Amino acid sequence: MVESDEALVHAARQGGRAAFEELVRRTARLLYARAYLETGDKHRAEDLVQETLLTGWRNIRQLESDSGFRPWLMSILHSAVVDAHRRSSRKKRGGVNPHREGELTFLKLADGRPTPSESAERREQRERTLAVLRSLPSEYRQVLMLRYLAGADYEQISRQLALTNGSLRGLLSRGMAMLRAELGASLDEDSSRQGRQGRQERQGKQSET
Repeated sequence: MVESDEALVHAARQGGRAAFEELVRRTARLLYARAYLETGDKHRAEDLVQETLLTGWRNIRQLESDSGFRPWLMSILHSAVVDAHRRSSRKKRGGVNPHREGELTFLKLADGRPTPSESAERREQRERTLAVLRSLPSEYRQVLMLRYLAGADYEQISRQLALTNGSLRGLLSRGMAMLRAELGASLDEDSSRQGRQGRQERQGKQSET
């Protein structure tokens, strides 16, 4: 018989390490997907998840309700993300660049060593995709995060979010359609802006001659 999250939380609050480890198995992908969505960097996301889980284990006895574990853990992750951003900002002001290249699974970026211009283009594409994903309604954002950022399969996502297989497939299909539509609109706006800039530059050169 599979124990409920509430039962595991209750046991973990009493010092049950095995119960907490099972909670970790059930929530780690969701935490990672959220951390990656916020940072756009897989290494930083992994570090933030580890930090969150360690803090959660150290403070599990402070959790007031057995049913509030996931929101509580998400709040710890949010604090970790904010703190990491502050540290990163201080390092940047000091002349140190802590950024490491991330990778979005569903962008299918090619392997190999890219040129500087290709790296910049990929980084821009990744950041644009993450920005659009953040803007989607939560029911679509969550399933896309788990499927494409955390690599969870349908069964894992259904269990994490308490969804039927049919509901999950529908959310994924509509969510991907929304994502593609928003990305297409974003790319069209960029092309129009670049076109206007190009025309302005040509007009400027013609006025100089």
